[in-house]
Amino acid sequence: MSNLSDNQITLQVNGEPFTCSPQTPLPEVIKQLGLNPALVAVEYNGEILHREYWIQTQVQAGDRLEVVTIVGGG
Repeated sequence: MSNLSDNQITLQVNGEPFTCSPQTPLPEVIKQLGLNPALVAVEYNGEILHREYWIQTQVQAGDRLEVVTIVGGG
């Protein structure tokens, strides 16, 4: 029996599979994606997740994230 499922989970990020450790906090997932957490907005399982809840949000297998980069300018 493989223990891969004990060490890694798969979730969907912008429609693509993404693998990480179980219980990874959302800001760490964003960093693993190579993004700056200060410059993105996140939809978590279909709902916009306010930044104040990011640190307490630990991703689970099967979660769906949509991560959008905020672009400044005028």
